[in-house]
Amino acid sequence: MRSILGAALAIFALAGATALNAQQSASTGAFAEYEALLKEIAGLQVYNQLVQQQIENQQRSLEELRVAIEGVPDLERQLPPLLTRMIDSLARFIELDMPFESDVRRESLARLQEIVLRSDVNDAEKFRRVLEAWEIENEYGNTFGFYQGQLEIDGAPREVDFLRIGRIALLYQTPDLEYTGAWDHQAGEWVQLSSAQRNSVREALRMARNQIAPAMVLLPVPPPRED
Repeated sequence: MRSILGAALAIFALAGATALNAQQSASTGAFAEYEALLKEIAGLQVYNQLVQQQIENQQRSLEELRVAIEGVPDLERQLPPLLTRMIDSLARFIELDMPFESDVRRESLARLQEIVLRSDVNDAEKFRRVLEAWEIENEYGNTFGFYQGQLEIDGAPREVDFLRIGRIALLYQTPDLEYTGAWDHQAGEWVQLSSAQRNSVREALRMARNQIAPAMVLLPVPPPRED
């Protein structure tokens, strides 16, 4: 009888322990699942905040685009007269500038004036071309170079080599070295230089052609023009 009662108590105790362990395991699993769920919720909250910021940025961009689109008609009306003024200013600038590569620059200006009048060229392309022309003119002031052309000397046309140093000096020399001269800003005309300056101009021309290495050379630079 005692053996049967002891066995029953042992079975009851084992069942109770098993149930307790199962309950503890279930509690531990539920807690782990709860923690995982909290982490997932936190991640979703961060993601939602990022998405909300992106939506707000897109809304601002759309509003800016709407305002820009509404201003397009005004811009389209203002652009043609602006282009005309820019081209007129460019023409005036070339006219008052030193007369270097005059034919090339005038031809470029004429093409630009023609493009602005064409209906098959959109306004953006016209504006780009005008800005490009101004950039080219601006670049002349930061470079030096040479080119060949004709110049009237003593009443007769002569082939000469021109040397441009930025917009500081514009010089010329005939291939036979008989004539050397410079553009006079003040007088607005070509003046001949003395024979003492012939070699310095010749050396500068050779440097511009990359025939000799760059070196220090003294060149006649006229005084700046007083407007």
